[in-house]
Order: sequence, then structure tokens, then C-alpha cells
Amino acid sequence: MKKFLAAFIAILAICAGLAYGSDQLTKSTGDTGNKVLNLYNWGDYIDPALLTKFQKETGYHVNVETFDSNEAMYTKIKQGGTSYDLTVPSEYMVEKMKADHMLIPLDKSKLTGMNNYGSSFMNKSFDRGNKYSIPYFWGTLGIIYNDRYVKPGALKHWNQLWSKKYRNDIMLIDSARDIMGFSLISMGHSVNTTNSAELIKAKDKLNRLSPNVKAVVADEIKMYMAEGEAPVAVDWSGEASEMMSQNSHLHYVVPTEGSNMWFDNLVIPKTAKHFKAIYAFLNFMNKPENAAQNAKYIGYATPNTSALKLLPKSIKDDKQFYPTQKVIDRLQVYSNLSPQKVQEYNDLYLEFKMHH
Repeated sequence: MKKFLAAFIAILAICAGLAYGSDQLTKSTGDTGNKVLNLYNWGDYIDPALLTKFQKETGYHVNVETFDSNEAMYTKIKQGGTSYDLTVPSEYMVEKMKADHMLIPLDKSKLTGMNNYGSSFMNKSFDRGNKYSIPYFWGTLGIIYNDRYVKPGALKHWNQLWSKKYRNDIMLIDSARDIMGFSLISMGHSVNTTNSAELIKAKDKLNRLSPNVKAVVADEIKMYMAEGEAPVAVDWSGEASEMMSQNSHLHYVVPTEGSNMWFDNLVIPKTAKHFKAIYAFLNFMNKPENAAQNAKYIGYATPNTSALKLLPKSIKDDKQFYPTQKVIDRLQVYSNLSPQKVQEYNDLYLEFKMHH
């Protein structure tokens, strides 16, 4: 009897272990049943309190997995073996994923609150009619300066960066498309040009900027600028917001001749399984009060104009991050270029970095 009992207990233990292992395996692959949503997002790009609120309201648990670049996200979904329900690509990557048949069209009949989005942020060139995407956050590329070294209001144009007064003073974000882009804009060209002669001229002009470039850096640019390591930087508005929250002497400006307007967007990849959860989440995030809460937490500009009205005056009236319509009309959105042209941009940018 003792042997039988011992054997019975052992079998129960094995079964429990197998059940636990199966549960852990399921959790590790991000699929924990029907009451779940698998979100593939940039790191720290949603207010955790909103996820808790969503689960409380709907019963859906959100599994979040993160990526650090559009390309990494694209590759992982393209390779298969994932079960992501929603992901957050930037504008050019929406266009690329759409062309590669990696996205599921939105069922507009299941969406509410789409009228909360401003017309300036909808129906963009990368997704006409918003057939596949809903804007999540938006921003610009611009110039950050420290008023201890640069007089407030003195920097208004891209071409001023070439001035000898900024010798060894400028940090650049390490991004081929953005750095080539502001050089192109400074000469009156499109950030989406495929004209090789224009691209070479943009690279040559960047070479002439080299004496003023202190460093070309990645994410650490935020730390360097916050600590006052350089008087001037070129970076995205979202990162500028983070820097400025740590250093009151920093300011952000979008040059008057225009710049890039970037979008991060919610889309449904082909790997999606939990459609009731997907539309519950999209409608939840479309609500002005939730979009406003998220914008306050992240610090980026919301395209939800109804949410904008709920933000503190100090945020919604800040023209550094919510520029006037006149400025918005001069901004350019990146198009998805052919692999050959992307390589040409990258090669020329690398030549500039080597020259620097």
C-alpha cells in the first residue's frame, strides 16, 4: 500500500511538473490562451498602468515583448514561429511590411474612436486610407541646443550647423536616413530622393560639416546632452524630450525649412491570433483619456487630437513638440526605398562617418 501510495504520489508529481512546464513554455512563447494579447513593442513604450487598466476592464492579459529597431522587429516576424497580435513599426516599415504581405488589414467595422485622430496624422503616403495602421506617436527630427553655449533662438536653420562657430560642438544621432536627410533638406531636396547625384552632393556637404562634429553616437546621445557634453545635437523629438527633462538648459527646434516627420503605428501582423483582444485593445487606446495618459508617460507627441485637449497646458502648448500647422506642412515623411537605394544611402553615410 505504501509502495502504491508512493508511486501514486510520484505520478501526481510528474503530472504536475509536466503541467507547470507546459504552462511555462506557453508563457515563454507568448500564447496563454484566448484571454490574452501578444504585443511586440519598442522598449518602455506604453504606460504599464494602462496595461493593468486594460486587463481590469476587459479580462485580457497583455504579454509584452520588446525590440530595439524596426529591422529587428521585421526580421523576427518575417522568420515566423511567433504569435504576435500587434506590433509598432515606423512609417517606412509599415510600407515595407505591407509590400511583403506581412500585415492584416484593419476591420474598420470593429473600430471605435478613429475620429479622435487629427487629419494631419491620417491618410499618409505610407498607408493611404489607414488600411493597415493606426498612428501611435509622432515626432520630428530637429536640433537640440544648450542655452549655456548657444543664445536662445539663434539656431533656426539646418545650414547654420555648418558655421565655424560650432567647431567640434555638434553630436549627431547615428542614423543614415536622418543625417543624409537633413543635408538633403538644407539643399532643398527631398528626403526620399533616388537621384544619385543629389545623394553624392548631400554626402559631400556632410563631409564639410565634419570639423563641427564632435561625435556620431547612438542612444548614449541622450546622456551626453543631458550632462552638457556638447552644445548642439541633431536627434529626434522624443529623445530631445527625455534630455530636456534632465537638463533645463536644453531646447529643441525644428528648422523652418522643414524636416522629417516620423510616425510609429499600431498594426496587425500576419502572426495574429487573438482578434477580439486586438480590437478591444485598439479601441481602448483610441479613447482620449487613455491616449493622453500614455502621452504623459512616454513624453512623445500624440496624434489623438481629442487626447491632446486633455493634456496639461504646459504640454499641449509646447511648440517644440506640438508645432504649428505651418511647420507641419513643411515636414516630410520617409518613403520605403528599394534595397539598392537604401544601400546607397548607407554606403554614402558610412563614407561620411569614415571621413569624420
